[in-house]
Amino acid sequence: MKHSYMKSMVVACLATLSFIGFNATATAATNYKVVKGDSLWKLGKRYSVTIDDIKKLNNRQGDMIYIGETLAIPSKTKVLAAETTEPSTAAPANTAKPEPKPEAKPAEQETPAVSISSSEKDLLACLVEAEAKGESYEGKVGVATVVLNRVDSPKFPDTVTGVIKQVVGKAYAFSPVQNGSINKPASEDSKKAVEQALTRKDRLDDSIYFYNPKTATDNWIRSRAVIKTIDHHVFAK
Repeated sequence: MKHSYMKSMVVACLATLSFIGFNATATAATNYKVVKGDSLWKLGKRYSVTIDDIKKLNNRQGDMIYIGETLAIPSKTKVLAAETTEPSTAAPANTAKPEPKPEAKPAEQETPAVSISSSEKDLLACLVEAEAKGESYEGKVGVATVVLNRVDSPKFPDTVTGVIKQVVGKAYAFSPVQNGSINKPASEDSKKAVEQALTRKDRLDDSIYFYNPKTATDNWIRSRAVIKTIDHHVFAK
């Protein structure tokens, strides 16, 4: 009798635990009042559950339901959420908005230290093109710098046009003016070289002469103090 009694108690406890577990799942449900036209099939389709799920939750054997009665509809989403007890190992989604990149500021154009007319800029660029064609950009800036240094010097005319078209003896000071090559259009590099020379950042130590030592025939020019050699030109003062 004692063993039989203990066996009955164990069975009862297991049944109770089973019932509690069922109720824990069953509590995740939605109460629904049946209206005309409803059926278990329609309710299962509406709530994404099976007919058997509804019948089990409501202790039903048959498929008949009645207008006005309240049925418990299992909620699959809630049940699954309740059953998930392990912490998620997935990395949290990065919801932070990326910081906007600072807009690149446009390069500021250097303010010329010397202001000349647009026509004089064009004339100087044409001279640079004729004198330093095939030379590096630095060489072109050097030629433009010599012209501007002459404008500043009391030994030469005080305008760009006056310096470029100056006559020395029976010829022009610059051979491109003499042979007409100054009338050819200037390249973009020559125009930019003029703009850079106007900033007066590097005045080549106030050089007022330049020459090609391979082609120069005037020995006097070779006697001038050499400041710098750029490509094929020697810059002197």
